[in-house]
Amino acid sequence: MPEQPSSPPTSTASSSHTTSPPQTAAPPEYGRSEATRLLCAGVYFDGQFRHRVIQELVEHEERPIAPSLGYDALPVLAHALRARRRETATGLVLLAVWAVFVGLDLADIGSQSLLPIPWFLAYGAVCFVSWFARGTRSSLFTLQRSVIKEATRGRLKAVLPVLPFAIAVVYWALVLLSLFRGADAWIAVVFPILLVPPVWAYRTHVVSVMRHQLSRDAFAKGWRADLPATEQFRRIGAAIAREQHARLAIYDPFRPFVGAGEPYKPWSVAMELKHKSWSAPPEAGEAGAPPPPVSFVKRESASEAAPLTGREVVELIKPRLAALRNSAAATSRDRLRALEVDELVYLPVGLPRDQVDYGPEVIREHLDRAIGEGAEARRHFLRVRVGAWDEQVAICLLVRIHTQGGMLVLEVAPHVLTPVRPEFKSVDVLAAHGGGGPLRDGVRGVLTSPSAGFAAGIAMCQTALSLFRTWLMMPQYALPDAPAASVRELGSVKEISLFQEMDLSRYVKTLQDRIANGVQEALRNKGYETGVFDQYIINVGEGGVFIGGMSGGAVASGERASAKHTDTSAENSGGGRG
Repeated sequence: MPEQPSSPPTSTASSSHTTSPPQTAAPPEYGRSEATRLLCAGVYFDGQFRHRVIQELVEHEERPIAPSLGYDALPVLAHALRARRRETATGLVLLAVWAVFVGLDLADIGSQSLLPIPWFLAYGAVCFVSWFARGTRSSLFTLQRSVIKEATRGRLKAVLPVLPFAIAVVYWALVLLSLFRGADAWIAVVFPILLVPPVWAYRTHVVSVMRHQLSRDAFAKGWRADLPATEQFRRIGAAIAREQHARLAIYDPFRPFVGAGEPYKPWSVAMELKHKSWSAPPEAGEAGAPPPPVSFVKRESASEAAPLTGREVVELIKPRLAALRNSAAATSRDRLRALEVDELVYLPVGLPRDQVDYGPEVIREHLDRAIGEGAEARRHFLRVRVGAWDEQVAICLLVRIHTQGGMLVLEVAPHVLTPVRPEFKSVDVLAAHGGGGPLRDGVRGVLTSPSAGFAAGIAMCQTALSLFRTWLMMPQYALPDAPAASVRELGSVKEISLFQEMDLSRYVKTLQDRIANGVQEALRNKGYETGVFDQYIINVGEGGVFIGGMSGGAVASGERASAKHTDTSAENSGGGRG
C-alpha cells in the first residue's frame, strides 16, 4: 500500500504561503480553443467517441475528471448528450416505421412470390451490410469512409465498399421484378422511402449545429451548449467545473498522468549534494611550500548551514521560464509566447469525489507540504505546458524536485497530446457549405438511410443500456476511483507529422535547458558542487545517453563507437526471449 499523505491540511495559512502562487482560474481561452470546438463536433460524427465520453463522465460519476489541458470538457459533454438525445429520438421514429413495416409485411406475406423470406428481412440485410461496410464507429451522421478497412486485410478491403451498393441493387431489382410480374410488393417500396425523412431531418439538424454553433465565428463568440437541467447533471457539471482545471489531481498508481498525453522521452537525475571541495595546503615545513592561499581557509557559510530545498529550486526555475515566454512574445510568433507554468499536486485516490476539497487554501497547503516531503503518495510537480498547432499538439513537462537525505532528485516527464482526429475537421466543410441544397440532401438521405437507420438502432440500444446501467449502479455512491480516460485523448490520433515532431523536440530541449539552468544556479547559490549535474545535463541535452542506474547492458558513444550486450542471465537460466 502506498503511503498516505499527512493529515488533511486546514484552512489556516502557513508562513510559506508567501512563496506559493495563488489559486488561478482556468484560462478563458480553453473554452474557445480549437481542440474544444473539434471535440464538440466529433460527438456528432463518431458514435463510439460520444459513447466513451458519456461513459467516462456520466456512467462513472465516482471518477474525478482528468486534467483538461487546452480544452473545456463541459461543452463536449453537453454536445454529446444533445447528440445522443436527438439520435435516440430519430431512432424511435425509425423503430415505429419498422414496426409497421414488419407487421404489414407479415400480414401480407402470402403475396410474395420471388423471395423465400419477407421483404423486411431482405431490406434489413441491406441495412446491416451497409452499416457494417461503413464501420461500426459510424453514427447516424458520419463522414468516415469504411472505417472497417482498418480491421480487414487482403481482398476483403477492396470488396467492402462495393458490397452495400451491390446488395441494394439486387434488392431493388427484385422489387421491380416483383411489381412487373404483378406481385403485391408495394410494402417493399413505400417503407424504405418512409425511412428517409427522419434521417434527412437529423442530418439537417447536424448541419445547423455545425453552421450556427460550432463554426469558427460562432464558437469564437462564446456560444456554448448547456447540460440538462436535472439534479444529476447539475451535480456532474459542478464537479467537472471544479476539477478539470484545478491544481490538485487525483491519480491511480497504475495510470498516474491521465490527461497529459503519451510519455515523450522522460529522464531523471539523482546525485549526492556535496559542498565545494577544498584542498589542505602543504605543510609549512616542506621545502618550497608557498604560503596557503586565502581560498584554502574553510569557513562555515550561511549557504552551508541552510540546506537546499525544493521550493528554492522551483522559485529559480520559474523566472527563467517566464523570461523565455516574454522574449518569445516580444520577438516572434513562436508558441512559447503562450507558455503556461503552474504548480500542482497529485493525490492518490482515497476519499469519495464529493469529499475532496478543492479550496484555494487547501490546495496551497498541499503544495507547500508536498514540495518538501518527497513522498510516494502525495507528489508535487511543476507543470510547464505549450499548446502548439492551435492546440492540436501540446507538450507538457511535469517536473518534480526533492532534496531529502543529502540527495538531489530531478525528474522530468514530458508528455505529448497528439492531434484531434482529422475527420472532426469536417465541421468546417459543413459550416461553410451546409448540406449542399435540397436535391443533394435528398439524394444523400436516400443513399445513407440504410446504414444510418441501423446505426440509429444500435445507438438507441446503447442509450437504453447506458441509462439502465447508470440507474442500477448509482455511480455517485460507488467506491472512489481515479480518472481512467481523458476526453482529449479519446478524440486524438496516435501519430504526429514530421514538422510537429520537430517542434516538440525543440520545445522540450528549450524548456529542459531553462529547467537545468535554474537547478544549476540553485546548487551554486548554496555552495554545492555542480560538475556531476553539469555532465548529466550535457548528456541529456546533446542527445547522448544518460543512465542513472544500470544492471547489465552496453553503452557506446563517439563517431565510430559500438557496443554489444549479451544477456548471459537468460542463457544461464536456460530461457530467452526472441
